[in-house]
Amino acid sequence: MVAVAWYFCRQLMPLARAIDRLGGWLGVVASWLVLLACLVSAGNATVRYLVSYSSNAWLELQWYMFAGMVLLGSAYTLRVNEHVRVDLFYGAVSDRTRHWIDLLGGAVFLMPMCLIMIWFTWPWFVQSWTLNETSNNAGGLIRWPVILLLPVGFALILLQGISEMIKRAAALRGFHQHEYAYEKPLQ
Repeated sequence: MVAVAWYFCRQLMPLARAIDRLGGWLGVVASWLVLLACLVSAGNATVRYLVSYSSNAWLELQWYMFAGMVLLGSAYTLRVNEHVRVDLFYGAVSDRTRHWIDLLGGAVFLMPMCLIMIWFTWPWFVQSWTLNETSNNAGGLIRWPVILLLPVGFALILLQGISEMIKRAAALRGFHQHEYAYEKPLQ
């Protein structure tokens, strides 16, 4: 049994590290999107007030970037353990119990939710792409790129969830030291 666990951890930890690198890179992209969205928003407001000109494309670009921030940054948020969690007893239990909670929570809740979201959003993207769907607003943008962010974002969360489950399983077997960056909520 120990040999099987050692083999499992040895083979899958490089996969977890590769997924973590991808999540880290996407976290950087999402953080740059925050700055870019702020600049576009400020520029759009400035132009609107100075020369009374506005474009629906610039307004829509802001929410495209917001969608990118959320959907591309969510995998990174899961990686650094800063995602939203309902804490009933998580802060008061041992690291081993936290590993089990995270492992089972990923298998029972996170993975099925991501798969369901991918299942339902992929046909929406395909339809939007096939029809070359555009905004109803005059001068608006094409819609399929932002709709594509939905299945891609949930696929990235699914991948990061797999990485987290690999690391928790390895930690339970003693093959990985997982650091919890977790603060108890103020009560």
